[in-house]
Amino acid sequence: MSDRTYARFSAYVETELGIKMPDKKKTMLQSRLQKRLRLSGKKTFDEYYDYVFSPEGMQTELAPMVDVITTNKTDFFREPKHFDYLVQTALPQLIRSRGIGVQRAARIWSAGCSSGEEPYTLAMVLSEFRAIAPDFRFSILATDISTRMLDKVKRAVYAQEKAAPVSMAYKKKYLMRSRDRSRKLVRIVPELRSLVRFRQLNFMTADYGLRETMDIIFCRNVIIYFDRPTQEKVLNHLCRCLTRGGYIFMGHSETLNGLKVPLSPVAPTVYRKI
Repeated sequence: MSDRTYARFSAYVETELGIKMPDKKKTMLQSRLQKRLRLSGKKTFDEYYDYVFSPEGMQTELAPMVDVITTNKTDFFREPKHFDYLVQTALPQLIRSRGIGVQRAARIWSAGCSSGEEPYTLAMVLSEFRAIAPDFRFSILATDISTRMLDKVKRAVYAQEKAAPVSMAYKKKYLMRSRDRSRKLVRIVPELRSLVRFRQLNFMTADYGLRETMDIIFCRNVIIYFDRPTQEKVLNHLCRCLTRGGYIFMGHSETLNGLKVPLSPVAPTVYRKI
């Protein structure tokens, strides 16, 4: 891939996806696009670029290209203290102060859900919370820019080793093993799958298309790929989608220092809208 072609790809990625693309990422981008280049039948990255942004390519190849460019890394019960804070502090506070979860369903958003481990972890945790608070109601929205990842969320099938962080009690209740034990796969039970809605969303769009504000947003290890101005822009947009007094959970490698956003820290990498 020539420097000129890399500059063309990186300009699109930075502008349309918000992802930082310094020169040192050239090798990574070339490696990730190699398979798409071969499958498209193009001989050079210049030809591939022109094809992607042709009328035909915009319909058939742009989404697969975005899928391979974006980074997708997640786990069940990743950063477990967040889920402890959610059920021990955030939800009781929202119920006491505004009746959220009782007077109406609590609305939880897994933003940048990748292959679905986070929203299904939320579904497990919230289902357990509902068992001790029967009047509690909730809905979960899972979004990601990658259509390939959203297909995985819909199927809800995972390798057994991916389920290692899930407790045995939760495994018995919320996971089904494949009938073909040699495949070493598990699937989220239908009752849990039915609790999660999912759709594609690009954080760089002007309108996120949410009909109602959210009470809790998990947006972890997402803005780390953006530059600081883009981080501030995206976080302010998320805050506009967050109800007054609602919570945002961020990744432990992310910081809000120096960003002008209406959020106040309440726990490590947990913030509340002010």
